[in-house]
Amino acid sequence: MQFKQYPSYKNSGVEWLGDVPEHWNLKRFGYLFDENKKKNIGLKETNVLSLSYGNIKEKNIDDNKGLLPESFETYQIIEPNNIVFRFTDLQNDKRSLRSAISKYHGIITSAYIAVKTKQNADFYNYLFRAYDLQKVFYSMGEGMRQSLKMDELNKMPVVLPNKDEQKRIVSFLDTETARIDNLIAKQEKLIELLEEQRKSIISHAVTKGLNPNAPMKDSGVEWLGEVPEHWIISRVKFNFRNLDSKRIPLTSEERSYRQGVYPYYGASGIIDYVNSFIFEEDLVLFSEDGANLAYRSMPIAFVAKGKYWVNNHAHILKPFDNLTAYWACVLESVDVNLSITGATQPKITAENLGNICISFPPSFEERLSINNYILEESLKIDTLILKQNQLIEKLKEYRASIISHAVTGKIDVREFVA
Repeated sequence: MQFKQYPSYKNSGVEWLGDVPEHWNLKRFGYLFDENKKKNIGLKETNVLSLSYGNIKEKNIDDNKGLLPESFETYQIIEPNNIVFRFTDLQNDKRSLRSAISKYHGIITSAYIAVKTKQNADFYNYLFRAYDLQKVFYSMGEGMRQSLKMDELNKMPVVLPNKDEQKRIVSFLDTETARIDNLIAKQEKLIELLEEQRKSIISHAVTKGLNPNAPMKDSGVEWLGEVPEHWIISRVKFNFRNLDSKRIPLTSEERSYRQGVYPYYGASGIIDYVNSFIFEEDLVLFSEDGANLAYRSMPIAFVAKGKYWVNNHAHILKPFDNLTAYWACVLESVDVNLSITGATQPKITAENLGNICISFPPSFEERLSINNYILEESLKIDTLILKQNQLIEKLKEYRASIISHAVTGKIDVREFVA
């Protein structure tokens, strides 16, 4: 899509704004915005809100563990079209989106700055998103943790097109960003389908084999169904050596002064890096506890390679051959529902893990063939996913660019028709 420019421009005198349309005004933030100072005295409001990933979201009070109801009196009341900023810890966190517009009536922590304006709040929400993505706020913070106060924010220069133009720019951006978001959602859905395809390929390969014409037999295990007639049906404990006794958990505090280059594994993979290791061979790790055992949103069986440390939330298994990647796929494909104990905190004990049934070909060569097939198919899927992720990044870059160009007047969208 080609966009024209405005007929004439002037120098804004502001580095991150550059040249702006000749007829636009420049004002200080404090000229256009008033700080919200309404506190939730008497606990009048109970709709707790949060700023997350550039959006204001409603929260369930019951999920606020450790937060006493009376503490909500210190929260500020915000209204629809209030713009909220989170300016804490600017120095250490340079990835978060710092601003959002509220569509709700509710309360939010007073650690945030909330403002209201008589101008088009949606226009300024887009403008501050452009500021955010250009990291404008990070150069303005002061103090030990580089926070930004209202007094400093009031000095920040902002553009001021007339209200009709603000409305037209918002209409354009609402339409264009929705179109881009729809394209991104389609790519993300395609990635989900590719991941599902990967799981299906792996599960079929390690439970049915690669020969579609192989004679089959009933495994006697409901979730496993039929398996190739010549395959072995056994239990985990007869084919792996359990090394759980060698695990050593470290608290987060202990890890903080033992930072290093060696992976520190937990139930679902690497959670930190430490300055020492307790294993120096390829092994299969299997989640011992955690909600992921029930939801399976991440792998529960995976290979740890090289030098690394393992805590007490992952079982450690050494297979009888060195095909750790193959055996991780076998274990990832098992149904663990009947092996899980604990209602609030799902857990698989070493004993229950050892009793899980598995099936596999007796020959190393066939296991190797299955392993190589899985690697080849996974590589194809990885290549497709990489292309989709690259496209998503380009779409996100275009989205950020189109917002910035529209709200700073680099393109003229006044004649845009949705």
